[in-house]
Amino acid sequence: MSQSPLSNKKASASPDGGFRQAMTWLHTWVGLTLGWVLFLIFVTGTAGYFDTEIDRWMQPELPFVEAPLSALETANVVRARLEQEAPQAERWYINLPAGRNQLYPSVFWQGASEEAGASSARGRLTLDSKTGETLTPRDTGGGQTLYQMHWRLHYLGRGYSDWIIGLATLFMMVGLVTGIIIHKKIFVDFFTFRPGKGQRSWLDAHNFFSVFALPFHLMITYSGLLFMGFSLMPLIVASHYGDEGRRQFFAEVFDPPGIVDAANTPAPLVPFTSVIHQAEQRWGQGRVQVVDVHHPQDASARVVLYESIDQTVSTSGERLVFDGVTGDLLHTEPTDASMVKHVRDVFLGLHEGLFAGTALRWLYFLSGVLGTGMVATGLILWTTKRRKTAERKPGRTHRGLVLVEKLNIGTIAGLPAGMATYFWANRLLPVNMAGRGEWEIHILFLTWLAMLLYAALRPRLKAWQELLAATGVLFATLPVLNALTTERHLLHSLKSGDWVFAGFDITVFVIGVGFVFAAYRVRSSRLSDLQKPHKPKSTAVKVSKLQDTTGGAV
Repeated sequence: MSQSPLSNKKASASPDGGFRQAMTWLHTWVGLTLGWVLFLIFVTGTAGYFDTEIDRWMQPELPFVEAPLSALETANVVRARLEQEAPQAERWYINLPAGRNQLYPSVFWQGASEEAGASSARGRLTLDSKTGETLTPRDTGGGQTLYQMHWRLHYLGRGYSDWIIGLATLFMMVGLVTGIIIHKKIFVDFFTFRPGKGQRSWLDAHNFFSVFALPFHLMITYSGLLFMGFSLMPLIVASHYGDEGRRQFFAEVFDPPGIVDAANTPAPLVPFTSVIHQAEQRWGQGRVQVVDVHHPQDASARVVLYESIDQTVSTSGERLVFDGVTGDLLHTEPTDASMVKHVRDVFLGLHEGLFAGTALRWLYFLSGVLGTGMVATGLILWTTKRRKTAERKPGRTHRGLVLVEKLNIGTIAGLPAGMATYFWANRLLPVNMAGRGEWEIHILFLTWLAMLLYAALRPRLKAWQELLAATGVLFATLPVLNALTTERHLLHSLKSGDWVFAGFDITVFVIGVGFVFAAYRVRSSRLSDLQKPHKPKSTAVKVSKLQDTTGGAV
């Protein structure tokens, strides 16, 4: 039995209906307001789960590593190089090979004496584990730049980017919560997809992308808010440390304890084998990730060892502080020294996924892809709904709708195209070019800008089809470009067991095929629209008016 108009009004005026309607409005507008920023965050953040692998693909000069040397062997090789390269330095910072995140030892030093024979007062090198020779790969932004882009926005200063990313993350959390509230049949909708139904199909896709990885979306957003907490709530730090005391706060929270000023009295530095052996007895072999030496060859020297975090969810492992002359253990900083900090570190560890093995890392990546799809379908759904309304009123201008449609095309298809040209630039720019790494990023953003301009000048459906196809071709042909410009092509990678290079080539090819297929679907829908019989709306209006004047059928 159908309800009367009065009963419908009463239902819509009920508290539950009014609240749900308000949540629908809020969900729509928080998703649209910073939706393109959220798309950037998800795309670059998802790529960041394989930042190490992208780094290696973008530096093909680095040798293939099957099994790194032990920490003891590598530390001795690196120390000999540092004593030659940076004598009388204020600090040596050594990254030892430890898991997928660090395959090659790297060193950083500052305050070295050029009079004592240092190559420079400050420097950074990547070294060969066996020989200590300098490895000189091409300058590149790599995967780490893509990863940092999702919270630093590259060109903006931290003061601006932190607030923009913080607000976008807050909007994302509001969007997730309101999305849960407004979906009465959230799990039923998850198993429902009706293709070829226009707005209904986009809503089904949006529901699928949103619900399938909902736990991941909630975790990644909440942990992102914790990551931005110092920026979003600066008065908490200022109330205890003052406006100028932020450095003191971060030093107390994050710096290792027991670091003292140099005594300016020469003294021999303890052998690394002594302190690393003590640490491995505590943590196990292969768990020393960083050797941080303060005031080497000074009576007040301190050696700080950092535990690898590749097998723990927290972003901070244990730190041991040794006397740099005697080798005595002075301080131990456990990971749970502060429960508040420990909870924060665990959530950030979940966010970054550095602990994840291969299978879990792919799950992170696919969940990020679903999050990207959630944002993209939400933006498209907004325009699809309003495009339907606009077509009923052909005489009106819809500037807001057109603007959002153009931004959608230029961002959803244009940003991935920019990332593809980022990889193309890595292979095509001269290896010895000055500022090469920065120009890779410039090309990414210039491509994105060109795509936005192209989308603004072309008809809507043609722009979708052409930009999606161009993005697909750029990604799908990357393995061919790699084969033409390096010796580490797909067949070579498969034969040598180099799954980083092989995995990258296969993944970008699959991504390219996906974009080409999307372009094909847009073309098919456009052709089907053109082939539909035209409905003579204007004639129907004239007949209706004629009926009114004659008082009956014509």
